[in-house]
Amino acid sequence: MSSDERRDSLADQAAAWVPPWQRPTAPSAAPETEDLGNSAPPEGPEPTKISGDPEEAAESAAVAAPGAAGGFGEGGGSGGTGGAEEGRGSGESGGFGETGGREGRGGRGSSAKGAAGRRRGAPAPEPPPELDDAELRGALEAILLVVDEPVSELILAQVLEQPAERIGPMLDEIAAGYTAAGHGFELRRAAGGWRLYTRPEYATYVERFVLDGQSVRLTQAALETLAVIAYKQPVTRSRISAIRGVNCDGVIRTLVSRGLVEECGTEPDSGAFLYRTTTMFLEKLGLNSVDDLPPLAPFLPDDVEELADATR
Repeated sequence: MSSDERRDSLADQAAAWVPPWQRPTAPSAAPETEDLGNSAPPEGPEPTKISGDPEEAAESAAVAAPGAAGGFGEGGGSGGTGGAEEGRGSGESGGFGETGGREGRGGRGSSAKGAAGRRRGAPAPEPPPELDDAELRGALEAILLVVDEPVSELILAQVLEQPAERIGPMLDEIAAGYTAAGHGFELRRAAGGWRLYTRPEYATYVERFVLDGQSVRLTQAALETLAVIAYKQPVTRSRISAIRGVNCDGVIRTLVSRGLVEECGTEPDSGAFLYRTTTMFLEKLGLNSVDDLPPLAPFLPDDVEELADATR
């Protein structure tokens, strides 16, 4: 081919070229027809079966309507939100997915079961087993051996988890048994409780063992002051000093530091402090209350009235 013929061929091709945006559109292929008889059913909730029972029919209808029953699936909308408020189904409980209707109902069911469980409440704890007499006696003796102050019947009943009406008679029985057996110790009431004490007839041996030559007794002035407080309580310092005839401030401070005397308010007229004996005082003397103190009449002199008139 000559050069002239080649130029004519290229010119013809250039004249015949059409831009793509001006070319005619080719007809689209027709969609293939699906075989409805053999194709799988579309995804989605299963069709609801309506039974003859009205309640079951209503329940099935609620499951089939995700928006009304609280579904959070596709197409749940605001109805799904209402279902969440009713059934408290959210996240793990209510369910979020394509089958939101059923899971929403499941969340509501779980919430209802939890509420029913809370209404029933936890079972009441079983009462502690009641100890027999031998075991109760041994438990009381073991506790009384380690206490450092009188313990009340109520505390013993609480510790042993036993009725309080059983503790008192059992303690009386234990005390009577110790006395009948002639033990060197006894169980008796003191300061509103119970405690084991050595018997008075063995006091000299106990003092010899405990004191070992050391004297820790109160002075005569302290004993006199303590006696005045015990029989006249509540009483002021000035009244104690008037009865003894000497200043008792230092002695009262000693008794307070020993824990035998304590303040118990003030006198309404003068505002002076009032003093009384403590529980330790009753414990040391082995008394249950100040009413058990011996009467003063046998210890008073015959001319007590003359002495009282002379001091006025």
